[in-house]
Amino acid sequence: MKLTPMVMGVLVAFALLTVTDARAQPAAGTASPELVGALAKELGSTPKQAEGAAGSLFNIAKSKLIPTDWTKVAGAVPGMAGLLKAAPAASGGATGTSGGGGLEALAGAAGGLGGLASAASAFSKLGLKPEMVMKAVPILTQFVSKSGGADIGNLLASVLK
Repeated sequence: MKLTPMVMGVLVAFALLTVTDARAQPAAGTASPELVGALAKELGSTPKQAEGAAGSLFNIAKSKLIPTDWTKVAGAVPGMAGLLKAAPAASGGATGTSGGGGLEALAGAAGGLGGLASAASAFSKLGLKPEMVMKAVPILTQFVSKSGGADIGNLLASVLK
């Protein structure tokens, strides 16, 4: 079977469209595209996974900070409401009761992460490795420091240890 150049071009274009990696998709349709883009790049994830990951970590911060401090952190992140909504629903307690020994090992290895174990559970629900929590935290705190100032970045960092 002989293919004409035009048919060959159409087939190549179709193949490229169907093979496009979701990670290459821009974060423009997400809450806080700049933060989500940086997080997706660091985690090697899709923008939707990064959006959920950020929301999970910000939900933990929201639960640990006093309301006036949370307002400062939230004000430093455009699209915070969308990020919080993108987080997977919590199930079980703060230790993540998915039956995966990896979450408990992660909490133990990091000296007892407390609330971050629930982030590990959320990351698993998003299709991300629980260990990625430790890669995501510095991206969030750097972003908040850059957009809201070092003091606000330190507020976030203090509850995401």
